[in-house]
Amino acid sequence: SPMRTWLGAALVLGAQLRALWLAAAVEVHTAKEVVAVNGTNQRLKCTFSSSSPVSQQLSVSWNFQPEDLSAHEPVFYYLKEPYQPPSGRFKDRVTWDGNIERHDVSIMVWNLKPSDNGTFTCQVTNWPDVYGTIGEVRLRVVQKVSFSEIHFLAVAIGSASGLMIIVVTAVIICRQHRRKARDRRTEAADTER
Repeated sequence: SPMRTWLGAALVLGAQLRALWLAAAVEVHTAKEVVAVNGTNQRLKCTFSSSSPVSQQLSVSWNFQPEDLSAHEPVFYYLKEPYQPPSGRFKDRVTWDGNIERHDVSIMVWNLKPSDNGTFTCQVTNWPDVYGTIGEVRLRVVQKVSFSEIHFLAVAIGSASGLMIIVVTAVIICRQHRRKARDRRTEAADTER
């Protein structure tokens, strides 16, 4: 029936448009979670891929959502050149650390504080690619680096291996001393005969 044909054509066209939209979308890639020590600096890595060549209109927005889910705050903006936030918690604490030609739009956050715990978002538009994914990086600022279980295991295995080597070495040395002592006793007995 004509209705079915029309519906089929609409579905095919819809799928093609969706494929075209997906092909034209900017894809953003980030490290999902970053742990940093209080008082240190941290590079928040963000890269992108786009079906269009890098345009003069390429823009990058970094925003921040605090852990308490209060309002989003601007962190950084890039359009032809980097723009630092004029006010707010990240004023004078964020620098551009990207390279547009290499599709890298990373930033450095300086002197991290526990109040910087939250989620940073990285959004890239590259005209005509104005749609796309938003990259998220969850930042956890800790007082000091905690030993992970793997570190603990490595230290334990390393210590046990070291101890084994010492024990084996001690046993070998003791045996050699005993053998030398026995050989001396045998020599002494031989000379007495």
